[in-house]
Amino acid sequence: MPGSFAMVRLPIRTRLPMASNPFRWSFRAQCLVGAATCCALLGFAIFSQLQWGLDPCPLCIFQRIAFAALAVVLVVAGLHAPSGAGGRAGYGLLGLLAAGIGAGIAGRHVWLQVNPPPIPACGPPLEFLRETLSTGNVIRRVLTGSGDCGNVDWTFLGLSMPAWSLAWFLLLAGWVAFAAFRRR
Repeated sequence: MPGSFAMVRLPIRTRLPMASNPFRWSFRAQCLVGAATCCALLGFAIFSQLQWGLDPCPLCIFQRIAFAALAVVLVVAGLHAPSGAGGRAGYGLLGLLAAGIGAGIAGRHVWLQVNPPPIPACGPPLEFLRETLSTGNVIRRVLTGSGDCGNVDWTFLGLSMPAWSLAWFLLLAGWVAFAAFRRR
């Protein structure tokens, strides 16, 4: 009949395709999603700095560096996508190292927020420390924290930004470990 619409029966899928399950994605896809997550977290940190005026303390800066390092490892791993288990394990160890360092810094930051120094000792800016101290002393000085690191300026669902960073570092470490060391 002209002008009438014929009903077309399409086959109904009884199960979702494997690509919809992120735990079954390829190593490349898992690494690139992890890198995109790191970039999104860095973007939020920069947004909160520029739009909300939340100036980062030295520990926040080191956490950003750790997220960036993890993103770089994951981008390189995703683009390389080694077919052998040894190559994937190598990238996995590098990713776990970056995530572990970031989690350690974020954990120290959370500890400083929970147990602030009795007398807030706001130290000099990071630029001044870099100009006057050696690299090892700068890292040591920054990791001891200052009064600024003990301040909680932002919370979401009861957690401060360093607590969220710690949670994301742990989640990303698990994601990297799963992607790198699962049996394929």
